[in-house]
Amino acid sequence: MVSSSAMAKPPFASRLHLVWVFCIAIISSLAVSTSFAELQRLEHAAKRDDGSLSFLVVGDWGRRGLYNQSKVALQMGRIGEQLDIDFVVSTGDNFYGDGLKNVNDPAFLESFKNIYTAKSLQKQWYSVLGNHDYRGNIEAQLSPALRKIDSRWFCQRSFIVNAGIAEFFFVDTTPFVNKYLVDKDHNYDWRGVSPRATYLADLLQDLKQALNKSSAKWKIVVGHHAIRSAGHHGDTPELISLLLPMLKAYNVDMYMNGHDHCLEHISSVDNPIQYLTSGAGSKAWRGDIKRYNNRAMKFYYDGQGFMSVKLAGSDAEIAFYDVLGRVLYTWKASKQLHSTM
Repeated sequence: MVSSSAMAKPPFASRLHLVWVFCIAIISSLAVSTSFAELQRLEHAAKRDDGSLSFLVVGDWGRRGLYNQSKVALQMGRIGEQLDIDFVVSTGDNFYGDGLKNVNDPAFLESFKNIYTAKSLQKQWYSVLGNHDYRGNIEAQLSPALRKIDSRWFCQRSFIVNAGIAEFFFVDTTPFVNKYLVDKDHNYDWRGVSPRATYLADLLQDLKQALNKSSAKWKIVVGHHAIRSAGHHGDTPELISLLLPMLKAYNVDMYMNGHDHCLEHISSVDNPIQYLTSGAGSKAWRGDIKRYNNRAMKFYYDGQGFMSVKLAGSDAEIAFYDVLGRVLYTWKASKQLHSTM
């Protein structure tokens, strides 16, 4: 466990300067990186009859059923049955407030196994880590021992899921964010990440290689932190500098995240990327919204809920639901036209 509690937090201008210094260091490391260790790749079959794919996306949920987590889970089960979902994507902050203590931490049962009990949710869960997860024992949350307790659980730092019609690239975004290194109020478990510049350069190189190889009709990248958001945390400068150019270069269709406790759709004004936030699995932040480009902002909801996605051939359909399972917003697109409605 590496502690950051003794480090002072610099003023905002200094933190912003650190972002750019850090980004330059990573870019320099990329130029000399020789890592081509492929990310772990999993296969998940689409529906046999038509090759379509349906799944739910939820984030920032693990609160032992509190803050309406149980109510959101109930509606996820109902919608999951209607859509005959293939799996669930978790966008991180899986266990509040400070991750898991060890593989026997009761939080795994109380916040996951005993909450998402609906038959339709007994499918594979693909999870990334959030910043709150890094405050606990990170190796516990990544341990295969948890899959012996509940076989649905799959969580790694970064990995790929090939689901036929779509390929999903799960990215460990917490190590990108500089402020956690100078956070004097919390400890973070950086095992497996240090030296950070090398870790991130290798990750970006491996992601670049995987995106370049992908021939999937739909390319979807999943991380915890937002690239674009009007929520409490807002845009993430490090991801804009280091990750976004790669997403643009390799024609990624959607970036899905949590971190901001809201439901949100921002459409890029200069490329086809859709930014989709689903971080409302339990505690939400009412009224916490920043002013944002009206052309880009398609939808924002500051309550609890989750998201569904259906991919069928060249067509995609996204829906956001509230804590009562009511449809708040839908969006449809075609790969040929990249149109919205």
